[in-house]
Amino acid sequence: MTVATVFFASVITALATGLGALPLALGRAIEGHWIGLATALAAGFMVGASLGLAWEGSRSSSARTAVGAFAGAAFIYVTRRVLGRRSHELAFGALRGADALSAVLIVGVMTLHSFPEGVGVGVSFGDSKTLGVLITTAIAVHNIPEGLAIALVLVPKGISVARAAGWSVFSSLPQVLMAVPAFLLVELIEPFLPFGLGFAAGAMAWLVAAQLVPDALRTSRPFAVAATMLAA
Repeated sequence: MTVATVFFASVITALATGLGALPLALGRAIEGHWIGLATALAAGFMVGASLGLAWEGSRSSSARTAVGAFAGAAFIYVTRRVLGRRSHELAFGALRGADALSAVLIVGVMTLHSFPEGVGVGVSFGDSKTLGVLITTAIAVHNIPEGLAIALVLVPKGISVARAAGWSVFSSLPQVLMAVPAFLLVELIEPFLPFGLGFAAGAMAWLVAAQLVPDALRTSRPFAVAATMLAA
């Protein structure tokens, strides 16, 4: 197994995230009631991802995963409060104010959660090539709906599909940055993986509860929001 192989595998997982924005290029603009449902769908994807991360981390250490989840939720809580006080000055491309805050938070959270996934790619290749290919494939497939979740939040706010795809890929770049170091330092890094997975899970869960669900409820009815999240 070579470093080049691990690097190439991590690049594939990152690029796969951009594919999630493609469905939005085929449809009409998302407006009105559908904005809330699109946000609810993104929230549903993120809840599923956070549960998957927490489950994966708990297989190694439930305690470290739980500590990580608390730290992740606390980090997003503090970040949201700090940014919220200055939301009128916040900008994300052409977005300003509350829309910019929402965009920054979802891209930021998805980027944070890519760090432990990159570690997972590197650690798996450190075990065996077969496991590495399996984990890489699973993460690449898993990244597609995550890219869709980002696009479902950004596109209705006025970000183009192409830019949303770009931000989706950007959110997965930590997978490229972390895969090779994790492969080379597998014994040193592996014990920290449950904390990282828990941190990402907690951050995503808090963002869903504090930002995405309230955003969805502004334009859609509670039953429709709940049903859409469950469908995701």
